Amino acid sequence: MTVETKKYGAHRSPLQERSGLMNKLGQVVEAVEKYNQFVLDEVKRARADEGFGREVIDRWHETKSKTLVTHTPTGLPLPRLALPEIDEPGEIARYLFGDGLPGEFPFLNGVYREMYLEPIREIEAGSFGKNGEGGNAESKKRKIDKKKIDNQPKAEEPTRLFSGLMLAEDTNERFHYLTAHQRTHRLSTAFDGPTLYGIDSDADGVFGKIGEGGVAIDTVEDMVRLYDGFDLGSPDFSASMTISGPAPIIMAMYIAAAKRRFGPKVVPKLRGTIQADIFKEVQAQNETIFPTEASLRFLTDMVEFTTREMPRWYPISISGYHIGEAGSTPVQQAAYTLSNGFAYAEMFAARGIPVDQFGPRLSFFLDCGLDIEYIALARVSRRIWAIGMRDVFGAGARAQLFKLHTQTSGRSLIAAEFKNNLTRTAAELMLAYMNATNSCHSNSADEPFTTPSEEWIRLAAHGQAILLEESGIFKHTMNLLSGSPGMKAVERAVEKAILEEFREIERLGGVLAAVEDRFQRSQIQSAAHRYEQQIYDGTRPIIGLNRYRNGSDDIPEVKLTRTPRAKQKLQVDRLAKFKKKNAEKAKRALDKLADVVERGENCFSTLLEAVEVCSLGQIAGRLQEVVGRFRPMV
Repeated sequence: MTVETKKYGAHRSPLQERSGLMNKLGQVVEAVEKYNQFVLDEVKRARADEGFGREVIDRWHETKSKTLVTHTPTGLPLPRLALPEIDEPGEIARYLFGDGLPGEFPFLNGVYREMYLEPIREIEAGSFGKNGEGGNAESKKRKIDKKKIDNQPKAEEPTRLFSGLMLAEDTNERFHYLTAHQRTHRLSTAFDGPTLYGIDSDADGVFGKIGEGGVAIDTVEDMVRLYDGFDLGSPDFSASMTISGPAPIIMAMYIAAAKRRFGPKVVPKLRGTIQADIFKEVQAQNETIFPTEASLRFLTDMVEFTTREMPRWYPISISGYHIGEAGSTPVQQAAYTLSNGFAYAEMFAARGIPVDQFGPRLSFFLDCGLDIEYIALARVSRRIWAIGMRDVFGAGARAQLFKLHTQTSGRSLIAAEFKNNLTRTAAELMLAYMNATNSCHSNSADEPFTTPSEEWIRLAAHGQAILLEESGIFKHTMNLLSGSPGMKAVERAVEKAILEEFREIERLGGVLAAVEDRFQRSQIQSAAHRYEQQIYDGTRPIIGLNRYRNGSDDIPEVKLTRTPRAKQKLQVDRLAKFKKKNAEKAKRALDKLADVVERGENCFSTLLEAVEVCSLGQIAGRLQEVVGRFRPMV
């Protein structure tokens, strides 16, 4: 334990007392340790019990026999699933129970059996001759069904492209540019500062921030413009929105915008994610607008509604990315993200939402930097989550899945010789896909200076396309790069370190108590200071900055993306017209919303009504009158 952590005394927080939540992190630690012992026991059993050992070997042989063979463009035959060449029952048991096949508990190797792979084609399967006959003996043995090959669903592209600039129509134009060559449209939206804090564009002192660093969204009309031209109800479309403090209001606007364009029947079809992670805001980012308890209540109201009415929507993205960007170590990022996730699971269960209803709708968001921990960080997180959800929360298979979005590290991007950022991002993408992330965003090399330009964001997107489509590293064989001795060593070290972080949070009284004591925040700040000190003293090499510099400190010529004053004025004028048009209706809607909140009822349905006639700032302001404002920790 560090000197810093010793000062925190274990206690039960007032927020825990009021909400009746009991921390379960200690139970998760115990469950993981018990499961690890179970794996060792199964290894011994497979070696000592001849009958069980034969069962294990038979299952192994059956899995191999059912694995299809594909062919590379050069003609090299490869199995669709790579498995270690082992025939000893104990080692097979260690793999099957300790790691799990892709798509099988504990999901170390991925939540799905196949990811990133190209669809099998007749010629690749090698099971049919010119007229559908013939083929080699191995292919015949596998009994490949031609109809199954023909009817394979198209795999969804894991690339999720992030954008947000100026006004809604400008971001919409960028979205159409980014998705021009994609069969699936997976958009991720960045909002400007005023929107992130629930402030209208006409508020005092924010004019110069309108549309800077993200898109300005004040009303449901802005939301309609934002996704204009996209079929929001299509199975090939999903939207991700990076916002937490006013997330329930923005979520309600998105639903209202979809209903305006496609009618009420579109709501159950909507796919996507909204960040809504209040814990990481308090721990690392401070972009929250209501007191913690009220924020968690509004979040749970939204989760209760969406899990019931929107079975394809993820109402929270439990986000380690911002914890990492704030300066945490990789282990801290994973540990705080997972512990926050388990705390949310406690909250939602306490509200009475069944774990198998909300569990499959939880998603996660991690960054991927260049530290060695990232070779296994997501893999280990997947395993811990699955064990904890199954053995502590009693979750079924779908609720055990750690569904992950990864973004390459923004913190790793530097201004000095910034074109080197292309290489950094490429290496981080490789690590992310080695960890079987479900979706991925690649940062642009020019981000140390500005909102990415079309040139650099196109190169960032092409980085993923080159890795997934042009190279053969991931598209032929699942599980190609996992399981090396080095990766296993990192997995063991990372898991042990995460469980140690859990024990410390448990000692402090759980996630809520630790948050109130500023534990996570202080640890992140300490790690961030150490990181910067390592750069300063050269123990952490940064190529082009503290090693192999070209001797020039000249700032490169990079065109900055700024929101023209005329556009900022247009946003304010639109907002004024909206407020004038809906003035009387807005007053009644806000009064109704405040009444529902004061009565302690789920307010999300009322929020859906309010966004039709009220702006983001009007709603946030009225709610703050009822529940108060968030006061940042210092």
